[in-house]
Amino acid sequence: MMQSKPIPITHDLVLIGGGHSHAITLKLWGMKPIPGVRLTLISDTSHAPYSGMLPGHIAGFYSFDETHIDLRCLARFSRAQFYLDKAINLDLVNNKVICANHPPVDFDYLSIDIGSTPKTVNIPGASQHVIAVKPVQKFLIVWNKLVKMVTSEPHKQYSIGIIGGGAGGVELALNIHSRLTKILQKFNQPLSKIRINLFHQGETLLINHNYWVSQRSKTILQKRKIKLFLNEKVVEVTSDNSNNYKVHCNKGLTVDCDFIFCVTQASAPSWVKNCGLKTDDRGFILVNKNLQSVSHTNIFAAGDIATIQDTSYPKAGVFAVRQGKPLFTNLQKAILRKPLISYRPQKHFLSLIGMGNKRAIASWGYLGWESPILWHWKNYIDQRFIRQFQQYSLQNNNQVIPFNKIDSTRSSFSPCSGCGSKVGNSILEKVLARLEIRQNENILIGLSKPDDAAIILLKNKNLLVQTIDFFSTLINDPFIFGQITAHHCLSDIFAMGAIPHSVLAVVTLPYGLEKKLEETLYQLLSGIIKVLNKSQISLIGGHTIESSELALGLSCNGFISSDSSLKKSGMSSENKLILTKGIGTGTLFAAEMNYQVKGRWIDNAVESMLLSNEKAVKIFLKFGATACTDITGFGLLGHIVEMIKASKVSVSLDLENIALLEGALQTTKQGTTSSLYPQNLQASCYIFNEEEAKHKNKFPLLFDPQTSGGLLASIPSDKADKCLSDLIQSGFKDSCIIGKVLEENVTHPFVIVN
Repeated sequence: MMQSKPIPITHDLVLIGGGHSHAITLKLWGMKPIPGVRLTLISDTSHAPYSGMLPGHIAGFYSFDETHIDLRCLARFSRAQFYLDKAINLDLVNNKVICANHPPVDFDYLSIDIGSTPKTVNIPGASQHVIAVKPVQKFLIVWNKLVKMVTSEPHKQYSIGIIGGGAGGVELALNIHSRLTKILQKFNQPLSKIRINLFHQGETLLINHNYWVSQRSKTILQKRKIKLFLNEKVVEVTSDNSNNYKVHCNKGLTVDCDFIFCVTQASAPSWVKNCGLKTDDRGFILVNKNLQSVSHTNIFAAGDIATIQDTSYPKAGVFAVRQGKPLFTNLQKAILRKPLISYRPQKHFLSLIGMGNKRAIASWGYLGWESPILWHWKNYIDQRFIRQFQQYSLQNNNQVIPFNKIDSTRSSFSPCSGCGSKVGNSILEKVLARLEIRQNENILIGLSKPDDAAIILLKNKNLLVQTIDFFSTLINDPFIFGQITAHHCLSDIFAMGAIPHSVLAVVTLPYGLEKKLEETLYQLLSGIIKVLNKSQISLIGGHTIESSELALGLSCNGFISSDSSLKKSGMSSENKLILTKGIGTGTLFAAEMNYQVKGRWIDNAVESMLLSNEKAVKIFLKFGATACTDITGFGLLGHIVEMIKASKVSVSLDLENIALLEGALQTTKQGTTSSLYPQNLQASCYIFNEEEAKHKNKFPLLFDPQTSGGLLASIPSDKADKCLSDLIQSGFKDSCIIGKVLEENVTHPFVIVN
């Protein structure tokens, strides 16, 4: 059967922001992509909130996941690169997005949907002491802190300030009141313990709505004893440096508050206007009826950040939702050089304001109505919208196999990326046993006595350490992939106690035009160099080829002195075993392939993989480590087996002490495992009490292949606790003592899993 000819990358379309319009665009793009177009989403969060359900989340009606769009999952569906970063500027001369952490990102076409934030620049002290409702992720951190405080100490008095009497401020006040009073009722505390203060500079609330809606909202707020300060313009916010704040108004009013939230007039980031895009007088991107920048035809904008020329309508989520489909259509038409279509915002739109008690107020022109029916109608509309981003059809034939039905075959698994794509240990041992490999007498550690890296005695008596690793990308961000791979490959050097000197790179680039190959390689090598520069390691050369997918390997060289070398052998009786990172990358990234993982779990895993093991090995050497290895493709148990065989010892593992990456237990329970897992499972024959151990929840994760995993070292018992403390203080927060060495000089080493 002939293979289809690979389609080279010809265009770069970059989306900045994960707003409602972009979410719809990504979903539609996944259903109807343009071959050759590389799609990249840049967002400073992996979970984008749906504004329509945020008040319900505050009231406690919906969970976090029920109200947020998982952008990592959506990006996978649309085959988009996902850069977890914040855009801070544009280079419109060279068509590049300037990011806070990534190198400049090249684009041919660009779309911006980053929403807006409440305007606080004119209020002294607001930027330091006031929490804007947008960006939502920062607001929710503070909100969750407040809920936790009231729950743990319900007897205390709490004063909350809300600046802004529009629909957002009124809805926020009502839903905060509902949630916090429920907590007080649960603990039989008087509702007067919570005081909510709403500050509004106008005479009437909800000035963009009709008189009935305004007055009805005011009546409801007063009935719930929410203190209204109308005709009071906030002019300053001060603090006494003990988390007590004062809101100062223009007429002399001063109110003490424990928390202050802001829901005022929308504003745009300053970089939008400063970058050279044509904007309106408030700094929002000026676009034509096609959602296309009036100054740059290859740039589009939608949602709150955009203002359509010669129109006037409020910044509301309903417009962002309705702009999604025409934005998608026009982006595709622009790339295909076809005539664009017009978007016409509706003159009147229905606004449903949730009251926090499963009732809602409807506002439509001069009409208004309040009823629980409206809340249920709103709930139906919101649930229908968010559901389209929570249900994806699998794009491959991966099967989910329950753990108790897994055998040692590979037939039920699709290939994984990262270190989970390596060949199993048993295959390597069998092949090497069939070969006649001659080792030079100067090779002190090599295939005849394998370890994490080879050690070679040079003519000048120096000891050279060499290792190599290579795998396809497990994350759709070449800059981050370059960093992860560099950390992973260097770990073999660190695990030996050596000092890295230089590396060579082997790169496989996806097919593309010359400029597109350049962009991919630039992002990838930038990630590698970022890691190397921190440790003063040189990139001295390499080799590149084109293929169907991105892959990277590094050959690492270093030097070591005999008195600081660490090996897999060397475990001694009563040594304790310390692991520096949580495990679970194999199951998490396998689950991501099937849309069965949450974006924040991948964020957390990436954070762990980007943690260098350099400091850890220095701490191990400081406390007299006797043996060390890095945990990678063969899983925790596989690498422990290597150590006990080399050291001729047996060990006892405390399974419950082993730290897991967030989400790893959940994905394992649902039966999601890496394609290398079945071969790693063969190491279970070394478990003395396998029948008893395999019923424990964490047991499958002993065989989970790790990419850029932690170090495992044996430490003298009397130094283990202090060693662990130093590791945690140095940033290895998941470090844990996971067991101890039982006895030495055993003929058949084994592992007891407790």
